[in-house]
Amino acid sequence: MNIANILDEIEKVDGEIYDRISPRRKAMKDFFRVGSKVAIVAAPMAIGSMFKKAYGQTTPAGIINVLQYALTLEHFEYRFYERGAALAPITAGAERTAIEAIRDSEKKHVDFLRTVITAAGATPVAEKAAYDFTAGNTFPTVFTSYPVFLAVAQVLEDTGVRAYKGRAGELAGQKVYLTAALGIHAVEARHAAKIRYMRRTNGAPATKPYITGGNDTGVPAANGNYGGATPESNVVQAGITITNINGLPISANAATEAFDEPLTTAEVLALVAPFGVS
Repeated sequence: MNIANILDEIEKVDGEIYDRISPRRKAMKDFFRVGSKVAIVAAPMAIGSMFKKAYGQTTPAGIINVLQYALTLEHFEYRFYERGAALAPITAGAERTAIEAIRDSEKKHVDFLRTVITAAGATPVAEKAAYDFTAGNTFPTVFTSYPVFLAVAQVLEDTGVRAYKGRAGELAGQKVYLTAALGIHAVEARHAAKIRYMRRTNGAPATKPYITGGNDTGVPAANGNYGGATPESNVVQAGITITNINGLPISANAATEAFDEPLTTAEVLALVAPFGVS
C-alpha cells in the first residue's frame, strides 16, 4: 500500500479531511509537486504535515486503524525486499541497485507510518515475528533462485497496482487529489514494469512491461493474483468488447494489455495471507 492508498482510505473514514486542510486546493497541489520531484516515496514528512493541519493533536480512531493496517502491509513488503537484497543471488550492478531502491522505498513507507501513528498518540503495530516468504512452500527457492525471487516480486508488484486501482474510482469529484493520486499510481506502475523488465533479461523473454492475458508470469500458482471479480483476462471495458472493435485486428492479448483490472481489499488480503500477512 502506498501513501496515496492511505489518503484514499482516510477519506472513506473522514470525508471532510480535505476541508480540514486550508486551503485544500493549494495543499493538494503542493502534495503533487513534492511527489513529482521525489517520486512520492520520499515524501513522508509532507504527508505528516498535512495530517497535522487536518487534525491538530487529535486523529480519529478510524484513521489510526487504517494507518495500522497500512503499516502491517508495509512491514511485509519492506522485509521481503530487505531479505531478498541480502540473500537472493541478485545480479550485480544496475539490477542490484534497482532492488535496493525498491527496498529503501518500502522502508520509508514504514518509517512514515510509524511517525504518523506515534504522533497521533498511538503505538504502531509491530511487524510479524516471522513471515513465510515461501507462501506455504509455494515458492521454496524464493531467496536462493534469482528468477524465482523476481517472479514473486513481479506478482507482488502487479497485485499492488491492481489493489490501488481498486480504490481509484472513489476519488471521483476530487480533481486535484485524483491528479496527484494518478501521478503516484504511475510511479507504482513503473516499479512493476521495472521488475518485469528485469525478468525479461533473466530467463523470461516473453515478459512485457505490462500484464498480458490472465496470467503472464509463467507461475501457475499466481493465477489468483490475476483473477478476481474482474480478472486480467477481461476484454470488456465500459460494457464494450474491445477485441476486434470496429473491425480492427485487436487481439485478446492487446485488449488485456491496455488495462489493469482492479482488486478489492478482501481479494488483496486473501492473496497475501499465505505469506503470513494478516
